Amino acid sequence: MLEVAGFFALAAVVAGSAAVTKEAQARARLSALSSVATEDAVPIAPETMVQPAEASENAAAAEREVVIDAVEPIDDPLNVPTVEQLAVPVADTEPKFPLDTRWFNARPVRPARTIWMTVTAYSPDARSCGDSADGITSSIHNVYTNAMKLVAADSRVLPLGSMISVPGYDNTQVVPVLDRGGAIKGHRLDLLFPTHAAAQKWGVKHIPVTVWEYADGRPRGDFRKIRDSKN
Repeated sequence: MLEVAGFFALAAVVAGSAAVTKEAQARARLSALSSVATEDAVPIAPETMVQPAEASENAAAAEREVVIDAVEPIDDPLNVPTVEQLAVPVADTEPKFPLDTRWFNARPVRPARTIWMTVTAYSPDARSCGDSADGITSSIHNVYTNAMKLVAADSRVLPLGSMISVPGYDNTQVVPVLDRGGAIKGHRLDLLFPTHAAAQKWGVKHIPVTVWEYADGRPRGDFRKIRDSKN
């Protein structure tokens, strides 16, 4: 019995020694790690430490900076013009002449004066022109010039090339004075119609005639250059 009790006592001593040894070794390792961590660590100054409130403000400021950066314009590598650059000033879009401007011979015209005249009519055939019925007017224009809408007048009152409008003739459009006649003297006009019957239908009228002038500031030009509708 003594031998058994002695054995157990010896075993208890050995186990206790082992436990003490392991604990001592563990403490030694922890001490070593602690010294290493202490040597490598960089001390933080109290003034550089960020408090929770400051951290929130910094985060909000960072968000604002990101939003501002997102809306700032960037350079366009393609140089695409902006809407403002493409916009045309209102003054540049206004027409040079009013929309109701009338035109003749591809030029703008305006009324210059009004003359009361006795207006008759004629046709290009022999019943009106006699031996001169060759289809050529005194201005050397063909009678088909301006679609046969032209006038004979006294050149002392309305020189060849004058522009007039006669109420009831060619819808009161501007027509040229391109002919003269032996009986057309003073304040008289003779309107060309394609047929003798149409000329007779007009009869004789005393009406106001509007005289027109070019409105583009350029010279009147040569009446011989008025376009012939047949060419």
